[in-house]
Amino acid sequence: MLVLLHGFTHTGASWDPVVAELPGSYRVLVPDIRGHGSASEVEPVSLEGVIEDARGLDPVVLCGYSMGARLALHVALAAPSVRRLVLIGGSPGLADPDERQARRAADEQLADEIERLTIEEVADRWAAGTAVLAGQPASVAAAARGDRLRNTPAGLARALRGLGTGALPSLWDRLGEITVPVTLIVGERDLKFRRIASEMAVLLGGPTEIVVVPGAGHAAHLEAPQAVAATL
Repeated sequence: MLVLLHGFTHTGASWDPVVAELPGSYRVLVPDIRGHGSASEVEPVSLEGVIEDARGLDPVVLCGYSMGARLALHVALAAPSVRRLVLIGGSPGLADPDERQARRAADEQLADEIERLTIEEVADRWAAGTAVLAGQPASVAAAARGDRLRNTPAGLARALRGLGTGALPSLWDRLGEITVPVTLIVGERDLKFRRIASEMAVLLGGPTEIVVVPGAGHAAHLEAPQAVAATL
């Protein structure tokens, strides 16, 4: 089974272009993570809740994008059913405790602001204010915006507080415990996460490969679904 975990402000539907490129024989699960889409009202929105949702699955290939990649690392450490990891624009989190505390405070403030906006305002603000999303083709940005509208401000605020970069512990010092094969997918234009991927590859405990998607940015699965499907 292939399980695909979306990024913050997205839903499982964001994977549709990738799923469409996969062979029909594949068993694919594309859940909405707590706080998002059909799971907007599911509580608690916490790492423990996400891990619990993953328990009991058949042996899986687990693929995540951005927030979903970070969660996939945590799930892989807690769930023996994970047989392979594919991380797109992924990171083990913030290693510096002071930086993580500052990020948590910033995320808390942003969550408060999100709760006062409409979902349309949230979608536009996120697209305009997130540096790693710069340079997306107009068609990709439009599709991403449509997906964000499947969420609610309250759900996203809970997700930011419970699953944001500041909320989750760093896994840099635990990467050696991950011994399953790992594929790190990064867009060619995503220089920050290409550097992070190189640093992760040295520390991961199992076979690791880095796949750079030509011309793509942070959201490589949205910009180049065929390439990502081929890697999967």
